[in-house]
Amino acid sequence: MKKLISFCWAISLSFSLLAQNNVVGYVYEDSNQNGKKERREKGIPEVGVSNGKEVVLTNSKGKYSLPVGSDNIIFVIKPSGFKVPVGENQLPDFYYIHKPEGSPELKYKGTEPTGKLPKSINFALHKIEEPKNFTAMIFGDPQPYNTTELDQFAKGVVDKAKMESNISFGISLGDLAGDDLDLHPPYVEILKRTSWHWHNVMGNHDMNYDATIDEHSDESFERVFGPSTYSFNHGNAHFIILDDILYPDPRDSKGYWGGFTKTQLDFIENNLKHVDKDKLIVLSFHIPFLHINENGFRNSDRQKVFDLLKDYQNVLALSAHTHLQRHNFYTEEDGWKGRNPFHEYNAGTTSGDWYSGKINEDGVPISTMRDGTPKGYALLHIEDNQYKIDYQVIGAPKGHQIKIFNPKVVANNRGTGSGIFANFYMGDKNDLVEYRIDNGPWKKMNWVEAPDPSYAAAVMEWDLMEELEPGRRPSNPVNATHLWRGSIDTKLSVGKHKITVRAKDMFGRTFTETSEYTVAEPVAY
Repeated sequence: MKKLISFCWAISLSFSLLAQNNVVGYVYEDSNQNGKKERREKGIPEVGVSNGKEVVLTNSKGKYSLPVGSDNIIFVIKPSGFKVPVGENQLPDFYYIHKPEGSPELKYKGTEPTGKLPKSINFALHKIEEPKNFTAMIFGDPQPYNTTELDQFAKGVVDKAKMESNISFGISLGDLAGDDLDLHPPYVEILKRTSWHWHNVMGNHDMNYDATIDEHSDESFERVFGPSTYSFNHGNAHFIILDDILYPDPRDSKGYWGGFTKTQLDFIENNLKHVDKDKLIVLSFHIPFLHINENGFRNSDRQKVFDLLKDYQNVLALSAHTHLQRHNFYTEEDGWKGRNPFHEYNAGTTSGDWYSGKINEDGVPISTMRDGTPKGYALLHIEDNQYKIDYQVIGAPKGHQIKIFNPKVVANNRGTGSGIFANFYMGDKNDLVEYRIDNGPWKKMNWVEAPDPSYAAAVMEWDLMEELEPGRRPSNPVNATHLWRGSIDTKLSVGKHKITVRAKDMFGRTFTETSEYTVAEPVAY
């Protein structure tokens, strides 16, 4: 009898230990939206739930079970046609942090001890009509280093962006703060000025730099924003949010490197097993995939993602980090084996050139980026499983997509080395950009990889000042990847002449901009 009792106790103990190593719960339709699962509220089947590595689907009653360790974030993968609750901080509430001992001691606060795992961790969803055509707002690198720059972000960007209508949600692509992680909570407060919720990507300036292992580099980020790697569905699109910073750099334990951990790659693979091939896949991360000889990104990680996505015909990646704007297209030469080139939009930033430049009428730095792109935000328009992207320059009309630089006056019938330059902010070198003078014939402009002369002239103003002005000298110009050049005609009548530039983007849309110059009689000497 004693042996039987001992055997039963051992079995009971083993089941108890097993239960403690697994998290269980329900995904349910919260019909009264009180955040509590009640007996009459039904579970939702076939919904993904993850511990950051494994992904399981709920059963017919909405129940799931997942292995859990001592440092996990359990989250639901929002299905289309549902929404997750949004808290007072305007951030989606779709996760549970499980850190029984809390975060390690770091300079910036992490998560307090969460204690014993609850008996059931449930996730509430609300059923909604979710159209397949929608718009998401995309921010790149707010990156305020202090409260002054945080106020400039609020006044110069958010107070303008919040006037947009019909935005389903926002994605901020990392560097939400500039190393001071105490700015994360007030940053969240500023985003609350918009009427939509935000998904926030972790950037290299959002890390705990005193962490000694990569797993601890996002402790403060997790406390405020939740998991740094997760996914969700909206319409016929599947979004994957990724922390792509390896810290410390595994090559020499100094600095950081672009890439993914094995756990993250396992999550992507396990997650995609439950995503239909006809979905639009949208990846959002901070450091772009673009690199030469692995200087910025670990190539094996990029290749693994390429291999996992090769059977998806509609794929888009969103990145930031560079404080420039460009489109990167990856082909078979880069290891991408999909039918169409893999498109990465490296988004312009809301901080522009790090809050530099002259002060505008709103009391905010102009902050034009080093490639001549004005600071702004992007609008990702999704129609079923296709997409288009608009770039909205802060303070400019929606149609403003081109900056023209040309001489103000040229000598009649005299040759000149001057030219007409068109910075097409959302352009790619394969786009068609043309110009004409007055009502003359349209002529093709030549794509050039050179600094934007308009931006270079603005920087030179600071070097020629005899007295300092408010603001800070911008960074030196770099080559733009969206600049075109045309010749200027001097064999015209004396007087003013109109320049018209038109550009057709990769989505088939045409934009125009105009400028003018004067043809004058040469001055005798």
